[in-house]
Amino acid sequence: MEYVSAVFDCSDPDEREAGIRAAVGAVRAGRLIVMPTDTVYGLGCDAFDSEAVASLLAAKGRGRDMPVPVLVGSWHTVDGLVRSVSPQARELVQAFWPGGLSLVVEQAPSLAWDLGDTSGSVMIRMPLHPVAIELLREIGPMAVSSANISGHPPAVQVHQAREQLQEKVSVYLDGGPADHAVASTIVDLTGPDPRILREGAITAEDIAEVLDVDADELRGRP
Repeated sequence: MEYVSAVFDCSDPDEREAGIRAAVGAVRAGRLIVMPTDTVYGLGCDAFDSEAVASLLAAKGRGRDMPVPVLVGSWHTVDGLVRSVSPQARELVQAFWPGGLSLVVEQAPSLAWDLGDTSGSVMIRMPLHPVAIELLREIGPMAVSSANISGHPPAVQVHQAREQLQEKVSVYLDGGPADHAVASTIVDLTGPDPRILREGAITAEDIAEVLDVDADELRGRP
């Protein structure tokens, strides 16, 4: 079934309320939405709806070998999603969440979700954006990837997302230009030592200071 996309201007309080209501309904019905975050716009769905996640990957033109990250609306949500929260993970969460830091951790083995070929890990972030937080607290954990077709530039304004994804998305929430327009920094905590997989919104030096390690070690340099 084809759905006609709706765009809501979240700078208008009434339209924002209607948009969030529409987005929640769409996600619960297994459809895709585009939402503002503090980094770039995100293409999202219910993290526990495997068909919706498959639709998200198809909309981006990505395979299962590039699993979808998960956004959460509170620190406490993480405890139910990961095998165990290490002291390093807690230090980074307290220092940089909500914000531009994504953590790759071992997921809880009991989780009934399919985010792609994750090899037992999951990438989690809590965004610093009021619209995103409101959505996440209403819906719960969401599978969210950058709102673009794979290989194209990430959308930093809602019209860029719409030009690429068009009617594959049910609801577009317009939060204005992305604050930072740069992707999150990714830190892998699944190995014996933390490693930065992608340096973005948070610098390696800031992360190194929190963890009391050397920034070059985080980058994997000798």
